[in-house]
Order: sequence, then C-alpha cells, then structure tokens
Amino acid sequence: MTRRFYVTTPIYYVNGAPHIGHAYTSIAADVMARFHRLAGDDVFFLTGTDEHGQKVEQAAQAAGVAPKEFADNVSANFRSMADAMAISYDDFIRTTEPRHIASAQALWRKVADNGAIYLDAYEGWYALRDECFYGEDELVAGPDGKKVAPTGAPVEWVKEPSYFFRLSDYQDRLLELYEQHPEFLGPHGARNEIISFVKQGLRNLSISRTSFKWGIPVPGDEQHVMYVWFDALANYLSALGYPDADAPRMAYWPASLHLVGKDIARFHAIYWPAFLMAAGIDLPKKVFANGWWTIEGQKMSKSLGNVVDPRELVAEFGLDAVRFFVLREVPFGGDSDLSRKALITRNNVELANDLGNLAQRTLSLVARNCGGILPERRMLTEDDAKLLGQVVVLPQLLAAQFERCALTDALEDVWKVIRACNAYIDHQAPWALRKTDVERMADVLRVLLDALRGIATMLQPFMPDSMARMLDQLGVTQDERTFAALEVALPGGRQLPAPQGIFPRYVEPEQS
Repeated sequence: MTRRFYVTTPIYYVNGAPHIGHAYTSIAADVMARFHRLAGDDVFFLTGTDEHGQKVEQAAQAAGVAPKEFADNVSANFRSMADAMAISYDDFIRTTEPRHIASAQALWRKVADNGAIYLDAYEGWYALRDECFYGEDELVAGPDGKKVAPTGAPVEWVKEPSYFFRLSDYQDRLLELYEQHPEFLGPHGARNEIISFVKQGLRNLSISRTSFKWGIPVPGDEQHVMYVWFDALANYLSALGYPDADAPRMAYWPASLHLVGKDIARFHAIYWPAFLMAAGIDLPKKVFANGWWTIEGQKMSKSLGNVVDPRELVAEFGLDAVRFFVLREVPFGGDSDLSRKALITRNNVELANDLGNLAQRTLSLVARNCGGILPERRMLTEDDAKLLGQVVVLPQLLAAQFERCALTDALEDVWKVIRACNAYIDHQAPWALRKTDVERMADVLRVLLDALRGIATMLQPFMPDSMARMLDQLGVTQDERTFAALEVALPGGRQLPAPQGIFPRYVEPEQS
C-alpha cells in the first residue's frame, strides 16, 4: 500500500521580502517531498503566504496601497522565490483566498461549538512585531530599560474586547502528547523549550481583535477579526478542502511533517495541536523547527544591510550549489552562518573535487577506453563488493535519517560513499589496468558507474538539476531513477553520451 506523505513549510508573512531564511525552510521541505516521491510515496507538498494582521495593514499604509494590493505583490515575490529555488510545491495557499477564509471560519465554528471559545476583554502586553501576547513574567528589560518581549520586540499595553480560546484546558493533554509521542516535536532543544513553557502553566489565549480590520471576520460577530495565528494555522487544513470530509485531499490529513522556523515553534507545537484537539481533529505527526541564519557571523537585519535574497546567491553560484550548501554546512535544526568563503569551499572541495571530479574521471576513462559503452557487470572482487555494499544500503540509511529530519547527516552518509569511491579509483588505478588487464579495467569502471548511479539517485532531492544531468551521462533512463529502480542493475552495452563537467570550480572574480 502506498504511503501518503504531507509536508508543509510555514506560510510566510507578507510584511517584507523573502530572504535566505525563508528559502532554507522551503528547500528543506522540498528535499523531503522529493525524497518521499522517489521512495514511491504519495506526496502532497504545501507552501504559501500569511497575509492578514495588523503588521500587514500598517506596512500597506506605509506603502500607500490597500492591504490586498500590498499582499498580492509580496505574495507574488514569495512565489517567485519558491520557483527560483526549484521548490516542487503541489499547492501555494494564500490566506486571502475565499477557500481559506471559509475553512478558517469553519474551524472557528467547530472549536466554538465544542465550548472552547468565550467572549471577554483582553488587557495585557502585546508585541506587534511578533503578533504575540506576552505575560508580565515573560517580559525582559530592553537596552533602554523598557520592558520588551523575550524576542526583543517592543510591547504595548492593549485593552480591547476579545474572544478567548481555553488554552489552559489543554495543558495536561499537550504534556501527555509530548511524553507519549516524543517524535512529535524536534529537534531536542526546541522540544525541551516547549515542554518547559507548557509546564509553567498556560493562560487562555486572546484569539480576536477589534482595533484593526485587516483579517478574517469572526463568524457571527464581524466587529472582531481572527487573531492572525488562528487564521494562519488553519491553512494546513484549508488547502486540503476542510471542512469537506469528502474532499480528495483530506485523505492526506493528518500532516506528516510541519517544517517551521524555531521562532514560530510555540505556535505550531502548542496552539495548533490545542486548536485541533478542541475541534476533534487528528493531530499532525511531527513539527520540526529549523534554526536561524546569520550572515558572516552577524544577525540578519535591514539596518545592517545584510539581508540576503537567495536569488542573488543562485545567480552567482548556481542553484544546486546553494541548495547543497544550506543543508550541508550545519546540522539541520541548528543555527547556521552564511559565509561566502564557506560556500565557495563546499562547492570547490565537495561538489567540484569529491563528486564532480570522480564522475568526470570515471566517464572520461569509459569514453576513451570502452568506446563510451557501459561495460557488462561481471564477477566482483572483495573490494568491488565492499564498495557496492555501501551503495546498496544508502536508501535504507537515508530513509532513517529523513525520518529524524537529519538532512545534514543524510548528506554525510552519501559523502562517505563518495570518499570511498575516490579511494577505490585511486587504489584500483583503471588507467594503469588499461595496459595490463583490460577486462579488470572494465570491471572497475563498471563498479564505479554503478556506485555513481546510486549516489546520483540518492542526491536527486538535494540537487535535482545537477543529478539529472549526471544520471543522463550515466545512461540512466527517466524510469530508472527511483530508489526501487536501484535494485535492478543497468544492462551493459548502453552507449553513454560524451562526458561533461557537472560542477565547475568557483573562482572569485579579481578586484579591479
């Protein structure tokens, strides 16, 4: 039976342009989606934009345009970024779409009908930048001594009528969820932080506002608009057709994986499951929070002028080099630093030298000494069998790493095999065998070609374009590129195309 795999990025907030942090989460989710497709799973991959709230309303006013026009422009920019990063999403949800508005209102009614929402007045600290309410005990002293949110965002005292969600009623059920399903929340640091926060006690949550109008009206009381997080989180259901239980896409629920930035882990690991519990809806299987990016060791900020548009990196270094770097440099889930030197080193050492040079040497030897024909697979020596044995277990190894969202570890597993291949070619020296034992030379080259096929197949999710070109050069047809296809050896005798370099070395342009 085919497994379903439903993966989501957060929906990105449209109060600013996309940057490398947004691209990072999207690339990780894309790698997940592509991996599961190649594994034979039935995948649904969702991304999109979060377009309501006071921040968007204010940003639109500052730009001198209506909120919807402002949201249209920024949402289009995020879609452009996703396309430029080769993000293979199945749907792009916008919270201003009628389907989402209807779905979010249906979720509200379901939660309200189950007694989890009541009307009162909100009085307390609110951080506009975070779109988040904070308790007095959560505030810290800012640089000027004034109270600020734990994120450093300014806070203001707000008093207005509000609908509340009975979040405190779900404290024990949430702690039970984290304990009984440790896989629900990762990585380890985010998990501990969330559990500690919940154990300190949950207060009921204000989930509507009356002080601005740019939001989804509360069903039955249009003086109120929904708190942006109630609205936004509903996207994971609205894209599936909720509340229509018979909508074909509803078969993908519950979500297999919500990938989010660590700054919004609380909303996804506390509020979202509590809303779903209140609505009687199954919970997602996993929430995983990735870290933040610094730029050359400094925090990304508009004031420093170091906010990186990922499309500019792609224009300079190439798409797959950027996709590879962001998932290779630091263990996925931790904080990462975007260093130009590190990006160039990864490209030149691991892509151009380790993998590119291995493929080029092997394919050039086949072109020169075997007439460009794929040699037959014959008897294997102990060394041959040892190397190919490492390739055979890659699908199983990587499946386990992907289950843990350990994307960097998955790449390292592949690189161990690449390093083993380089040691093998140096030790076997097929260029020397050409003069002493032509049959053995052909056997060695066949082993290397089979190993490269396995490596390129497993790296497709990370570097789809480069690995498609490598598989073309290895004579692998389109229907032989799944993980299951690796179980069948390619028939010898195929004519291989002329070898061409896949990964050029990057040379810094000279300063004039």
